[in-house]
Amino acid sequence: MGNESMMALSEVLNEKFDELVGNCMRSGAIDLNLYQEYDVKRGLRDSNGKGVLTGLTEISDVNGFRVVNGVKEPADGQLYYQGYDVKSVVGSGLKKRFAFEEATYLLLFGSLPTKEQLKTFVEILSSLQELSGQFVRDVIMKAPSANLMNGLQKSVLTLYSYDSNPDDISVANVLRQSLQLVAKLPLIAVYNYHAYRHFHFFDSLVIKPAKPEYSTAENILHMLRPDGQFTELEARVLDAALVLHAEHGGGNNSTFTNHVVTSSGTDTYSAVAASIASLKGPRHGGANLKVQQMIRDLHEHCGKTPDEEAVRAYLQKILRGEAFDGSGLIYGMGHAVYTLSDPREVVLKDFAGKLAKAKGMEEEFALYNTVEKVAADLLMSRSHVVKPVCANVDFYSGLTYTMLGIPEELFTPLFAISRISGWSAHRLEELVNKGKIIRPAYKYVGHHREYPNNEQE
Repeated sequence: MGNESMMALSEVLNEKFDELVGNCMRSGAIDLNLYQEYDVKRGLRDSNGKGVLTGLTEISDVNGFRVVNGVKEPADGQLYYQGYDVKSVVGSGLKKRFAFEEATYLLLFGSLPTKEQLKTFVEILSSLQELSGQFVRDVIMKAPSANLMNGLQKSVLTLYSYDSNPDDISVANVLRQSLQLVAKLPLIAVYNYHAYRHFHFFDSLVIKPAKPEYSTAENILHMLRPDGQFTELEARVLDAALVLHAEHGGGNNSTFTNHVVTSSGTDTYSAVAASIASLKGPRHGGANLKVQQMIRDLHEHCGKTPDEEAVRAYLQKILRGEAFDGSGLIYGMGHAVYTLSDPREVVLKDFAGKLAKAKGMEEEFALYNTVEKVAADLLMSRSHVVKPVCANVDFYSGLTYTMLGIPEELFTPLFAISRISGWSAHRLEELVNKGKIIRPAYKYVGHHREYPNNEQE
């Protein structure tokens, strides 16, 4: 039996299966009016789209409003890691190294490291970067997935079998496991990409070990590129992107998933695999891919260098559901919390501009700028929009990764490489505070029925 036939139904059973699908659709449909009747917060959000308060955290703070004389007003977005403005954590200089490692230390331990503490922390992470030949051969190289997030999940779950003490959820052991994952996930992601390209497209297979003297960003570029070469600017831009994606409050879907799963008392590898599963979803981690595809579609319909009016006409078609994927969404625009600006987008856009100049891609960068401006204007003019609309970090992250030569298959895994720091910090916070198992309620709105008495003897 082949792989495809192993997963397939016969033609006759396929018809029967279609009946089951119809039954499922009928059975699962709930009257939407009941959500209002029982005051159910769909998506754990109130009527204004604000997240329902489900916990407390000191790890990060996300702000999109300010209060003036008791009135809530839109404001430039702010993101704080353990009380520090993320813009300061990233820094503006082009020569800063190990910003991501510094941010990881800050998120995990609540304070900025001294030079000596950072040096020691980097040494610890570097010592944990190794993946055995057996692991690479037996886990990463076998049945590589076209979606690398599945490869990440498989690899993370399998690390459980390589851990001598996987189920111990003491803070000390979970911290050890967390540092292992922070160190190993970049290798796992890049090696999964190389394996996928080799076995699916017959590309040359080049697996390079990480260099202990390199930062996480430098090692990603080193391991990904055949010649292992990169510029100081390239490494700095990727380092900044990693910092900006490292954490975003306890309420985002993948981090909340981590809290929920951690509260059950499960092991670290299962908790992180669950977070990766959440991040894989296109509503969460895959938005920058949609932005890239949207811009490509814009080029196809409006040319290489469309003017502002052509961009406006195209985006209006998108909003009417007549262009791109028919969803009516302009990807990379809008955020649940931020109003006037997303601080991550502001920082990344600045770095992307510098990179575009160095790469000779200023025209493409200018197009993104135009799309951002026109899209905000169109969305703001729509009658049902009740707060300002800004571009979010996903709008420029795909362009940034493309200019760095990072393939689209690695866009979402890069997000996971960054966010493992935040997930780990939140998992440890949940364990330190010994919270109860997270168990929200669902209101039953079905009907009780008598089971028919038609048993056959």
